[in-house]
Amino acid sequence: MAGIEAVHAYAGRAALDVRALFTARGLDLSRFDNLMMERKSVNLPCEDPVTNGVNAARPLIDALTPEERARIEAVVVGTESGLDLGKPISTYIHHHLGLGPRCRSFEVKHACYGGTAALRTGLGLLATSADPAARVLVIAADAGGDVQGMPYWEASHGAGAVALLLGGGGPPGIEPDPGAVGLHSYEVMDTCRPRPDLAAGDADLSLLAYLQCLEQSFAHYRETVTGADILTTFDLLAFHTPFAGLVKGAHRHLLRRTTALTGAEIETDFKERVAVSLLHPAQVGNTYAAGLFMALCSLLDHADITAPRRVGLFAYGSGCASEFFSAVVDPEAAARHAATGLARRIADRHPLTMERYEELARHTAASAAGVADSRIDPAPWADVYDAALDGRGLLVLDRIEGFHRRYRWS
Repeated sequence: MAGIEAVHAYAGRAALDVRALFTARGLDLSRFDNLMMERKSVNLPCEDPVTNGVNAARPLIDALTPEERARIEAVVVGTESGLDLGKPISTYIHHHLGLGPRCRSFEVKHACYGGTAALRTGLGLLATSADPAARVLVIAADAGGDVQGMPYWEASHGAGAVALLLGGGGPPGIEPDPGAVGLHSYEVMDTCRPRPDLAAGDADLSLLAYLQCLEQSFAHYRETVTGADILTTFDLLAFHTPFAGLVKGAHRHLLRRTTALTGAEIETDFKERVAVSLLHPAQVGNTYAAGLFMALCSLLDHADITAPRRVGLFAYGSGCASEFFSAVVDPEAAARHAATGLARRIADRHPLTMERYEELARHTAASAAGVADSRIDPAPWADVYDAALDGRGLLVLDRIEGFHRRYRWS
C-alpha cells in the first residue's frame, strides 16, 4: 500500500526572535504568550519557494540509487507562493534535483491546504501506476510576503519546506489509513494572496473558519470511520500550525464539543498528545503549505514512537478547504527522521537583529515574482550570507534573466 517512506524538512538558515519583533512593532506584549512562539525562520534575499523545496528534498534524493531516482514518476509541489502564473516551480525543483525526464511535474494550490492536496494527488498517482516500485516526490514549499491588516501575523510568518517521498515498496514509514478521512470546505475570504508578495485578510474570520473546519471535518471523519473517537482512536494529534497558540485553542475547542472532559483534563490531553507537535513550529513559524507537515516532523522527533502509533491529522487552507485524516507511524520512520538532525539545524540558524531583518526585507524585493531581470548580490549582507549559507551546498538564487530564474549551490 502506498505511503510516506521518508520525510525531510528545511527550516531556513536565519531566524528572528519573535519577542524582539513584538517590541519593535509596538505590539501588545500581553498577547505574546498566546502566540506560543519563540523564534521564526526568515528567508534571505537569495532564497525563495524553489530553494526551500530543493533544500528540503535533496537529502531524500541523494539517498536513492540511480535506479530508484529513475522510478520517481511525479514531482508534485503544494504552494501558495508560485512565481509565475504558467510555469510551475516544480520545473525548477525537478531540474535542480537531477531527476529524469520520464516524470510528471506540476504544482497545486489551495493556500495552506496545498501540501495535503499534493500528498493526496501523489498517493492517487501511485495507486494507478503500472510500476509497483514507482515513487512520487511531494513537496510543500512556501515563502511569506508582506502582511496588510493583520499586524500580529508578521510574528508568526516563517519560512521553509517539507519533502515527502511516497512509495509502496520501501521501508516502513507513515501509512495513511485507507478511506479514513473527513472533509469540510466552503467559500470564505479569511486570508488571501492578491499578489505574490502580499498577504491580506481578516485574522478573526480566519480563526473562526479554522475552528469550524476542524469541528466539521472531524464530524465527517466520525461518520466515515465507524466508532472513531477523538480520545481513543488516536495516540497522537498534529494539526496545521499557523502558530502554536491557535492549535492549543483548536484542540480545546474540539474536545469541548466532542467530550465531557474538564478543563484540567483537556489540558492534560493537550500535553500528552499534541504539545510535542508544536516544538518545531514554535521555533520556525508558519510554513503555510508545509504547516501540517512541520508539526508532523516535530511529532516524529519528540513523541514516544517505540511502537506503531496512530496519528490524527488536520489540514486547513484559507478560502477554505480542510481535511481530517489519520495515519499510522512506524517506529523506523521516526528513527529515520530523527537522524536527519532537524532539531539541530533549527538551533543552528543564524540569529538576526531587527535592523538586519528589515534591511534584508528591502533586498528581497529584487528577487520577487514578476521581476524580469536582477542579479542577487549578497555583498551588502555578506556577514549573514557567510554565516548562514556560504559553503553549505544549499541551493540559492543567483540571478533572473528575462524572467528566467537562475540558481547555484552555495
